[in-house]
Amino acid sequence: MSERMTKRLKQLVTGERCVVAPGVADAFAARMVAMEGFDACYMTGFGTSLTRLGMPDIGLLTQTEMVDNAARIVDACGMPLVADADTGYGNPMNVRRTIREYERAGVAGVHLEDQAWPKRCGHLAGKRVIPIAEMEAKLKAAVDSRRDGDFMVIARTDAIAVEGFDAALERGDRYRAAGADMIFIEAPTSMAQLQAIAARFDGVPLLYNMASSGKTPALDNATMASLGFRLAIFPNWVMLAAIPAMRRMLKELKSKGSVADIRTEVATFKDLTDITGLPEVQALENRYGVPEDQRAGL
Repeated sequence: MSERMTKRLKQLVTGERCVVAPGVADAFAARMVAMEGFDACYMTGFGTSLTRLGMPDIGLLTQTEMVDNAARIVDACGMPLVADADTGYGNPMNVRRTIREYERAGVAGVHLEDQAWPKRCGHLAGKRVIPIAEMEAKLKAAVDSRRDGDFMVIARTDAIAVEGFDAALERGDRYRAAGADMIFIEAPTSMAQLQAIAARFDGVPLLYNMASSGKTPALDNATMASLGFRLAIFPNWVMLAAIPAMRRMLKELKSKGSVADIRTEVATFKDLTDITGLPEVQALENRYGVPEDQRAGL
């Protein structure tokens, strides 16, 4: 599955369009993305930290926790998954193991960032970046260690907020030369910066991060494609959309002690079972002759 998905992702991002990859934090959301017909999916680090720990993305998760989450999402989504791999979790030797573990999980590509540990969400303050040469070594290790040549190594730099925009462009050049397949310059703050990134990396696949912080301009898909962005991630928008509905239900339950008045406003139990694949489970139970009184049903 890993090799097929890596090839599919490589084909998607070498075209002329910009592939939209909604961000998910768990297998359930990944199934919903698949049901809506998207071509790719993205595992958000912030979302993973939120669902696993109830904490912000400040470097609390370990490599094994991130890989475990990625493997579950891959299993559920049936499409190429690009995953947040933070800083690679150490020096070049750690990066080698990180790449191998994500490959084993079935991920189609990862982005590695040049932050110092403990890292921060790219749209939070308090970030630090490592020397360019140190990041180049990590990227070379990532490229050398992948078993599948189509597995995408995406180089992310967080230097805009730390060293300035020109330094971020320089880092992008160096990371591309080190072997990165795609460049991800985090948190540009204006259309002028986005255009400058496009001009500097003409012909190089670029990643666009539509974060919810409001720091980066919101572009439509056609504009992103015209600038050379070939992959657009929308990290936490699925979760952001869910929060108002969750609050509405909880407030109703707290104030009235009942959900009777909002029953028609929420999904049905059948919606839930359909999303989670109960019809497929029932078909398999029938195929394997599971006794009628032991079969899952509504």
